[in-house]
Amino acid sequence: MENKAHALAAGAFVLVLLALLAALAAWLTRDGGKRDFYEISTPQTITGLQAQAGVRFRGVPVGKVESIGFDPIAKGHVLVRISVARGTPMTRSTFATINAQGVTGLGFVQLDDEAEASAPLPPNNVSPPRIPLRPGLVDKLARQSEALLAQAEQVAARLNELLSTDNPASVQVLVRRMGDAAGSVNQLVLALQPAAASLPELSRQSSQTLRSVQDAATGVRQGAAALGDTLQQLREPGGSLEKINESSAALSTTLELLGSATLPRLGEVADETARTMRQLRRVANTLEDNPRALIFGSGPLHPGPGEPGFSAKIDQP
Repeated sequence: MENKAHALAAGAFVLVLLALLAALAAWLTRDGGKRDFYEISTPQTITGLQAQAGVRFRGVPVGKVESIGFDPIAKGHVLVRISVARGTPMTRSTFATINAQGVTGLGFVQLDDEAEASAPLPPNNVSPPRIPLRPGLVDKLARQSEALLAQAEQVAARLNELLSTDNPASVQVLVRRMGDAAGSVNQLVLALQPAAASLPELSRQSSQTLRSVQDAATGVRQGAAALGDTLQQLREPGGSLEKINESSAALSTTLELLGSATLPRLGEVADETARTMRQLRRVANTLEDNPRALIFGSGPLHPGPGEPGFSAKIDQP
């Protein structure tokens, strides 16, 4: 009886332990949130990606890979179904890449969006929408390595052609010319050393010249500023230009008055003066010929003694 009791106790303990382990596994693998399903169909190789691998949106864990298989619609394509937590900003411009995780090399799906203003991608768990897969970093490196290998092969082939038995003389001539060119460069450096010694003095003179040019430019700017101030003062209301305009208008008005009134009057005065002078000239001529006319007037003159027609008759009172 005692052995049976120990066996029953051990069996009960094992059952309880199994139940606890099952509950712990269920708790660890529980998924309390709602998820939406999307599909990725690609002809690319998805090495390293497995079911239950992680799905990240810009580095944030948002879901997992549900299954991996072949696409029944596109022949030869791999179909990857992923589940994403509801609320993830999936849009019509969202794309997927496969990246390696840490040093383990395990793959995961990286989601990204290049146009934030794109329209949302509505989920459909019956016929999940498809997301395009773009080459990841590993694929890009593989393609670049292939191109680099092809270029390396071309370089090796050209080196083989250059170093073939048909071109030794050409290679020797090329090496000799390169040596001559190096010697010429050495001679040029030696010839330039004296000039290099004078570079500090030349630099100092250039600095002085630049300072002189800067001083001259400063003087020109100051002169231009003073000229601008002067022109501004001339253009201001009541300035010199306005006064000159007023003086010009007054002078023009004065000249118009002289031309319309004063000059005709001056012409009349000049005519009167000319007539007066002519009359004065006639009077002077008359007095020169007959001085008595100043006393007796300008009547006929009586002949004097010794002149024809003289009469000594004395008028009686």
